[in-house]
Amino acid sequence: MREPMAWMERHQAGLYLAALAAGAGVGLTAPQVARPAEVAVTPVLGLLLYATFVGVPFARLGGALRDWRFLATTLLVNFVAAPVIVFALSRFVAHDRALLIGVLFVLLTPCIDYVIVFSGLAGGASDRLLAAAPVLLLGQMALLPLYLWMFAGADVVAGIDPAPFLEALVLLIVLPLAAAVATQLVAARSRPGALVRSGATAAMVPLMMLTLAVVVASQVRGVGERFGALLVVVPIFVAFAAIMVVIGAGASRLATLDTAGRRATVFSGATRNSLVILPLALALPHEYDLAPLVVVTQTLVELVIIVALVRLVPRVIR
Repeated sequence: MREPMAWMERHQAGLYLAALAAGAGVGLTAPQVARPAEVAVTPVLGLLLYATFVGVPFARLGGALRDWRFLATTLLVNFVAAPVIVFALSRFVAHDRALLIGVLFVLLTPCIDYVIVFSGLAGGASDRLLAAAPVLLLGQMALLPLYLWMFAGADVVAGIDPAPFLEALVLLIVLPLAAAVATQLVAARSRPGALVRSGATAAMVPLMMLTLAVVVASQVRGVGERFGALLVVVPIFVAFAAIMVVIGAGASRLATLDTAGRRATVFSGATRNSLVILPLALALPHEYDLAPLVVVTQTLVELVIIVALVRLVPRVIR
């Protein structure tokens, strides 16, 4: 089992791109799978987040979070610097509420899943990002309504039904997190529990591939049909990633983080939580039907960028 796991870990970037291509192929050639795939997004993503949280060293979380310089730098980059950049870039689509909400949803929420993987591939402190994941996740859920109110207006926030958001919070955060904590407690006392924990960890790459394939299969036809309208957000996503790489590198250098911490900060600032935010975007009112497609477009653009960053960041940050 270790050899297949090691092979998948070495080839994660290529496997994720292959999963995207497979999802696109299925979604384009068999459009009838779009609706079932859309329904499957939440449970598949819940499993992925469970596997992610199982790897969080909860018993040692206090020690990991005592690296206050790394945590503070990551939080400042994601919740202070990033919103300023998002506000400036989002003005280019402020005339279109659906595009604006899609851009705000995806760019205001820092990634907590595959950023850990890609940061590790680039020699970043993936263990510290893993420990910070619950903090980043809870922070973005608490601050997203405030940022939407500030950047899009109180009428937009008032028009959004909170029920799907609460449902997503329970299904994508509370339940996977609780199950992960329970798994770790059982694993510390019994062999079956330890096997479940190791199995969940081993399933990370396949679950990420499945999630990417399902997300793309559910939305790719819509992206293709509305490509003209979506084209305007592509430069915004590219510019955001480029600016946040510079900000992450500068902030981590000012904080005198070590090399691994600086690389992890760059990846955290540049990557967004598109997979987790997609179910929330899908729950928006009908007038924002373009917003989920904006989120998927960001995923496609970002994955190409971070594959490049895996090669670029180790050469620049030493």
